[in-house]
Amino acid sequence: MAERERLNTPGDRRRHLFPKVELDPDSFGRFAEWVARFMGTAKFLVWMTIVVILWVTLNVVSIWHWKWDPYPFILLNLFFSTQASYSAPLILLAQNRQEARDRLTMEEDRRVAAQSRADMDFLAREIAALRMNMGEVATRDYVRGELRSSLRELLSELERDDAAEDEQRKESWLREQRGKDRR
Repeated sequence: MAERERLNTPGDRRRHLFPKVELDPDSFGRFAEWVARFMGTAKFLVWMTIVVILWVTLNVVSIWHWKWDPYPFILLNLFFSTQASYSAPLILLAQNRQEARDRLTMEEDRRVAAQSRADMDFLAREIAALRMNMGEVATRDYVRGELRSSLRELLSELERDDAAEDEQRKESWLREQRGKDRR
């Protein structure tokens, strides 16, 4: 069935000399970052120095009479050139990926800063509104003062009522006493 569909669809008539190679850009990018990180370490420099010293020593001293790269060390130079030609694009790829991550981080930071600024402006407006309304709100001292004056008024009213009741009792007692004296 797939063959028929493939035959029914027009295809590319050009012949390619090399097969089409597709790489996962994310995997290759991680590999490039790993290479860039490794090449930027002291460990890499130490290993590279050891390899160069061994290379030169083996080719100059010619242990076992095995000289594969005589004095001008053309092969070693070729290896260094090849390493540089591969490492430079890998390092650039790693830098581009880092730049893209930094750009995303910076955009996110800007978004968060803008949101924080909007939140702060909102809170500042709310605080200003609360301060303006505080003039209309009774303070604790004002309420206490009002309660005290109300209590004083109630107490004086109660005292007057008590005095009036005492006066009435006194008058009723006097009337009773007069009524008893008349009898």
